[in-house]
Amino acid sequence: MKKMLTNLLALLGLATACGQQGYENAEVNTFAERIKSPDVVLLDVRTAEEFGEGHLTNALNIDVKEDGFVEKAKSTLPADKTIAVYCRGGKRSANAAAMLAKEGFKVVNLLGGITAWKNAEMPVEMTEEAYEVDTFTTKSGKTVKFHALVHASIRIEYDGKEIQIDPVAKLGEKTINYAAMPKADYIFITHEHHDHFDTTAINQLTGDNTQLITNQRCAEMLGYGTVMVNGDKLPIADDFTVEAVPAYNTTEGHLQFHPKGRDDGFILTLDGLRIYIAADTEDIPEMAEIKDIDVAFLPCNQPYTMAPEQLINAARMVKPKVLFPYHYGQTDVSGIPSQLEADGVEVRIRHYE
Repeated sequence: MKKMLTNLLALLGLATACGQQGYENAEVNTFAERIKSPDVVLLDVRTAEEFGEGHLTNALNIDVKEDGFVEKAKSTLPADKTIAVYCRGGKRSANAAAMLAKEGFKVVNLLGGITAWKNAEMPVEMTEEAYEVDTFTTKSGKTVKFHALVHASIRIEYDGKEIQIDPVAKLGEKTINYAAMPKADYIFITHEHHDHFDTTAINQLTGDNTQLITNQRCAEMLGYGTVMVNGDKLPIADDFTVEAVPAYNTTEGHLQFHPKGRDDGFILTLDGLRIYIAADTEDIPEMAEIKDIDVAFLPCNQPYTMAPEQLINAARMVKPKVLFPYHYGQTDVSGIPSQLEADGVEVRIRHYE
């Protein structure tokens, strides 16, 4: 009798605790099933910036930490539907769930947040505006779009084709969800360092018709890929060619980072628009032979690539119409535009830290 009474009290205590919480917690698989219902509205309570970097399909976004969260939620969310909430790791969404439950909403909270969702390899969407996009036009009027993803990772859209340069899924605190992007038609890998070569990103981008072009070392590590060595020129399509050019260190004490002859820089020519992806290099003499560049990406972070003054020298050799400093980490590149103004080089600073 005493045992039965103890169990009854425990059950009552659990029911009281659930009632006080006022909302339901769900693991990833359960949450995924719940949000399939038309009677469930999905709510992301992270910041707009976090939301832009990747979110669950059809999610609304209201930042729980902003003033007026409850009032905005009440004016936005339907009172007759279940609200499925999530954040990055589960803490903010639990707070949001409690606030919404207090207002009479029926709420389910994703345990572990979008981090657990991604770890379970569930799909997310990326907001296009999350990345800076620069648009250029080719000689016959075709559009080329450059998406500044991170560091040395560039997404290029051209004439319905997807081109990825050195895709990396995670670098420091920055995560790029390549699974949410279209499969790549072409992937270019300059060399094997972790901030350029990432099998997770490559696998997420690879489809049945993806062509991967790289140096000898990366092809050996992957077990596949079209190998280009410095000086090679490869016709990709009638209006698309690629050239492999040198990329290496010249400063004593830095030579081991990028030995001469190992890595590839690439020059892509898309319907006449010439794009120089310099890769990890210093201001090497071979740059003086690179001509008629419309868009250049030059790296800037010693000891691995160039100091700002080297980048300026490189730009004066290459003479691109538009220059994007990239791969710059913590290097201050803010002074470069003014120093190249008299040279007729337009410098655009984007988030290629």
